[in-house]
Amino acid sequence: MNKKILAEGFVFLCLAIGYATPARADVTGKAVPVITQSFASTKVWPGETWKVYLNASDPNGEMKNIFAIVEQPGVGPYPLSIVRIREENRKEMSGYLYLVTATPWYPLSFVNISLTIQVQDKSGNFSPPMTFPLSINSRYTQEAAPQGVFKERDLGPVMVSLRTIGG
Repeated sequence: MNKKILAEGFVFLCLAIGYATPARADVTGKAVPVITQSFASTKVWPGETWKVYLNASDPNGEMKNIFAIVEQPGVGPYPLSIVRIREENRKEMSGYLYLVTATPWYPLSFVNISLTIQVQDKSGNFSPPMTFPLSINSRYTQEAAPQGVFKERDLGPVMVSLRTIGG
Protein backbone atom coordinates (compact mmCIF):
# COMPACT_ATOMS: atom_id res chain seq x y z
CA MET A 1 0.00 0.00 0.00
CA ASN A 2 2.76 2.46 0.96
CA LYS A 3 4.68 1.67 -2.26
CA LYS A 4 1.59 2.43 -4.35
CA ILE A 5 1.08 5.77 -2.59
CA LEU A 6 4.76 6.62 -3.03
CA ALA A 7 4.64 5.69 -6.74
CA GLU A 8 1.51 7.79 -7.32
CA GLY A 9 3.08 10.69 -5.43
CA PHE A 10 6.25 10.44 -7.51
CA VAL A 11 4.31 10.46 -10.80
CA PHE A 12 2.27 13.48 -9.62
CA LEU A 13 5.44 15.32 -8.58
CA CYS A 14 7.12 14.59 -11.92
CA LEU A 15 4.12 15.89 -13.83
CA ALA A 16 3.89 18.98 -11.61
CA ILE A 17 7.51 20.02 -12.13
CA GLY A 18 7.61 19.26 -15.82
CA TYR A 19 9.84 16.19 -15.88
CA ALA A 20 7.23 13.93 -17.43
CA THR A 21 4.33 15.16 -19.50
CA PRO A 22 1.92 12.87 -21.32
CA ALA A 23 1.21 13.47 -24.99
CA ARG A 24 -1.79 15.73 -25.52
CA ALA A 25 -4.25 16.03 -28.37
CA ASP A 26 -6.47 18.82 -29.69
CA VAL A 27 -10.24 18.43 -30.12
CA THR A 28 -9.72 16.58 -33.42
CA GLY A 29 -7.48 14.00 -31.74
CA LYS A 30 -4.32 15.30 -33.45
CA ALA A 31 -1.24 15.48 -31.23
CA VAL A 32 -0.15 18.93 -30.08
CA PRO A 33 3.31 20.13 -29.00
CA VAL A 34 4.38 19.36 -25.44
CA ILE A 35 7.13 20.87 -23.29
CA THR A 36 8.45 17.68 -21.71
CA GLN A 37 11.13 19.19 -19.46
CA SER A 38 12.14 22.67 -18.42
CA PHE A 39 14.53 24.50 -16.13
CA ALA A 40 15.25 28.14 -15.35
CA SER A 41 17.14 29.69 -12.48
CA THR A 42 14.87 31.86 -10.34
CA LYS A 43 17.65 34.37 -9.62
CA VAL A 44 20.22 36.27 -11.69
CA TRP A 45 22.72 39.07 -11.24
CA PRO A 46 21.78 42.35 -13.02
CA GLY A 47 23.23 42.22 -16.53
CA GLU A 48 23.37 38.41 -16.72
CA THR A 49 21.74 36.69 -19.67
CA TRP A 50 18.95 34.51 -18.24
CA LYS A 51 18.68 31.08 -19.85
CA VAL A 52 15.40 29.14 -19.87
CA TYR A 53 15.97 25.52 -20.88
CA LEU A 54 13.36 23.45 -22.70
CA ASN A 55 12.87 20.00 -24.08
CA ALA A 56 9.79 19.84 -26.29
CA SER A 57 8.33 17.46 -28.81
CA ASP A 58 5.56 17.14 -31.38
CA PRO A 59 4.84 13.65 -32.79
CA ASN A 60 3.76 15.29 -36.06
CA GLY A 61 7.03 17.24 -36.39
CA GLU A 62 5.13 20.50 -36.80
CA MET A 63 6.47 22.76 -34.04
CA LYS A 64 6.69 26.24 -35.53
CA ASN A 65 7.04 28.98 -32.89
CA ILE A 66 7.72 29.62 -29.24
CA PHE A 67 5.49 32.35 -27.83
CA ALA A 68 6.98 34.23 -24.86
CA ILE A 69 5.29 36.80 -22.63
CA VAL A 70 7.21 38.67 -19.95
CA GLU A 71 5.21 40.23 -17.12
CA GLN A 72 6.53 42.60 -14.49
CA PRO A 73 4.63 43.89 -11.46
CA GLY A 74 4.12 47.66 -11.73
CA VAL A 75 5.02 47.64 -15.42
CA GLY A 76 2.60 45.08 -16.83
CA PRO A 77 3.07 42.65 -19.68
CA TYR A 78 5.68 43.40 -22.33
CA PRO A 79 4.85 42.89 -26.01
CA LEU A 80 4.67 39.28 -27.18
CA SER A 81 7.98 37.82 -28.33
CA ILE A 82 7.86 35.06 -30.95
CA VAL A 83 10.84 32.78 -31.52
CA ARG A 84 10.79 30.76 -34.75
CA ILE A 85 11.71 27.11 -34.38
CA ARG A 86 14.34 25.91 -36.83
CA GLU A 87 13.34 23.19 -39.29
CA GLU A 88 15.63 20.60 -37.69
CA ASN A 89 13.95 21.15 -34.28
CA ARG A 90 10.31 20.79 -35.33
CA LYS A 91 9.87 17.21 -34.04
CA GLU A 92 12.22 17.24 -31.03
CA MET A 93 13.78 20.33 -29.49
CA SER A 94 16.30 20.78 -26.68
CA GLY A 95 18.09 23.99 -25.79
CA TYR A 96 17.51 27.37 -24.22
CA LEU A 97 15.74 30.65 -24.82
CA TYR A 98 17.54 33.65 -23.41
CA LEU A 99 16.62 37.05 -22.02
CA VAL A 100 19.19 39.81 -21.71
CA THR A 101 18.90 41.60 -18.36
CA ALA A 102 21.54 44.25 -19.14
CA THR A 103 20.49 47.78 -19.95
CA PRO A 104 22.71 50.82 -20.58
CA TRP A 105 20.18 53.26 -19.13
CA TYR A 106 19.32 52.14 -15.61
CA PRO A 107 20.14 49.36 -13.15
CA LEU A 108 17.69 46.48 -12.86
CA SER A 109 18.45 45.40 -9.30
CA PHE A 110 15.42 44.35 -7.24
CA VAL A 111 13.32 43.65 -10.36
CA ASN A 112 10.94 40.67 -10.44
CA ILE A 113 9.45 39.27 -13.64
CA SER A 114 7.78 36.14 -14.91
CA LEU A 115 8.14 34.53 -18.32
CA THR A 116 5.32 32.41 -19.75
CA ILE A 117 6.06 30.29 -22.80
CA GLN A 118 4.05 28.06 -25.12
CA VAL A 119 5.06 26.10 -28.20
CA GLN A 120 2.82 26.48 -31.27
CA ASP A 121 2.52 24.00 -34.14
CA LYS A 122 1.74 24.67 -37.82
CA SER A 123 -1.98 23.98 -37.19
CA GLY A 124 -2.14 26.73 -34.56
CA ASN A 125 -2.30 24.37 -31.57
CA PHE A 126 -0.42 25.37 -28.41
CA SER A 127 1.34 23.39 -25.72
CA PRO A 128 0.18 23.97 -22.16
CA PRO A 129 1.84 27.16 -20.83
CA MET A 130 4.90 27.06 -18.60
CA THR A 131 5.67 30.04 -16.33
CA PHE A 132 9.09 30.85 -14.87
CA PRO A 133 9.63 33.49 -12.15
CA LEU A 134 12.83 35.54 -12.01
CA SER A 135 14.35 37.91 -9.43
CA ILE A 136 17.15 40.22 -10.57
CA ASN A 137 19.37 41.29 -7.69
CA SER A 138 23.08 41.97 -7.22
CA ARG A 139 23.17 39.38 -4.41
CA TYR A 140 22.14 36.54 -6.74
CA THR A 141 23.92 34.22 -9.13
CA GLN A 142 22.22 32.19 -11.86
CA GLU A 143 21.93 28.47 -11.16
CA ALA A 144 23.22 26.06 -13.80
CA ALA A 145 20.87 23.68 -15.59
CA PRO A 146 21.04 20.01 -14.59
CA GLN A 147 23.83 18.30 -16.51
CA GLY A 148 22.89 15.87 -19.27
CA VAL A 149 19.21 16.88 -19.42
CA PHE A 150 19.26 19.74 -21.95
CA LYS A 151 21.42 20.52 -24.95
CA GLU A 152 23.46 23.71 -24.72
CA ARG A 153 21.81 24.98 -27.92
CA ASP A 154 20.60 28.55 -28.48
CA LEU A 155 16.92 28.40 -29.50
CA GLY A 156 16.62 32.18 -29.72
CA PRO A 157 16.14 35.40 -27.76
CA VAL A 158 13.11 36.68 -25.88
CA MET A 159 12.97 40.11 -27.52
CA VAL A 160 12.01 42.55 -24.78
CA SER A 161 13.92 45.39 -23.13
CA LEU A 162 13.37 45.22 -19.39
CA ARG A 163 12.90 48.40 -17.40
CA THR A 164 12.47 49.51 -13.82
CA ILE A 165 9.11 50.68 -12.54
CA GLY A 166 8.56 54.14 -13.98
CA GLY A 167 11.52 53.62 -16.37
